[in-house]
Amino acid sequence: MTHVAAIQMDGRLGDVEYNLAHVKELLAEATGRGASVIAVPEFFTTTIALDNDDAVRACALPPENPALDLLIETATTHDALIGGSYLEKRADGDVYNCYTLVRPDGTVTRHDKDLPTMIENAYYVGGSTSGIHQTPAGSVGTAVCWETIRTQTVRRLHGKVDFLMTGSHWWTTPSNWWWGPISSVKKREAFREILAASPSALAKLLGVANMHASHCGDLHALYPVLPGRLLDVRYDTTLMGETQIVDNTGHVVAKMTEYDGPGVIDAEIDLTSVGPSMELPDRFWIPQLTPLAKSVWWHQNFVAKRMYNKAKHNQEL
Repeated sequence: MTHVAAIQMDGRLGDVEYNLAHVKELLAEATGRGASVIAVPEFFTTTIALDNDDAVRACALPPENPALDLLIETATTHDALIGGSYLEKRADGDVYNCYTLVRPDGTVTRHDKDLPTMIENAYYVGGSTSGIHQTPAGSVGTAVCWETIRTQTVRRLHGKVDFLMTGSHWWTTPSNWWWGPISSVKKREAFREILAASPSALAKLLGVANMHASHCGDLHALYPVLPGRLLDVRYDTTLMGETQIVDNTGHVVAKMTEYDGPGVIDAEIDLTSVGPSMELPDRFWIPQLTPLAKSVWWHQNFVAKRMYNKAKHNQEL
């Protein structure tokens, strides 16, 4: 049995200094409880949203950076395995959503998220890494946010990992829109059900434990309707939390929702693989997404990708 933990944070848009201080406090709580494997959320240096100041773009960090320093310092001081993701700009000129895994000896390996999700396309490009990391604790599989609900993630990790360290930055439907099909409470709760079930479903599909870290708190954003930012509308929403520790049978042994606020969950679990207990569906997405959700995904991917290409052309990354 291994003492593990997952962090739920309430971050600020574009404020790397604040977010690192916030995460540092939560890491101190996790190590204080004796955790030796700690999952940190996706995008722990800044929440991700489009705004008029383009604050997110300024948060892309070089490969040697304060976020990595924090993980290394904590891992080496407390003999822990720690992972989370942030925006990292590489020598090739592109930015990636980089999940960085740090071992107790300070060794670092990275996984770049394969496909940016909707507005994320404005800030980084997809990668092609395996997401498999060899560590003293075992072979670790990493994935973030909507990677965890795609069947291609299961295929690249199947039979190759002992446990998972995952994270998300998962927002929900807008609270300030009047259009029922998008903003209804029923739609919001349906979206929450998908998120809440995802860490366990991935664990069952691979037959391994999963430490899933997440964000909570309000998110105020702009929603691009037309390419070229010809029309943006206000989008007020929340980050839904659902930080979870799931054992290798898919049972959720600890969790936090958005209503719990920021904090830490921890548990003693078995980090060995027991084999899948759920069959992989023959489709792109693991859950059954609605046609509306799929159409929003494709539309925002298209609009946001043009923003990234324009910024790169203008040397604004």
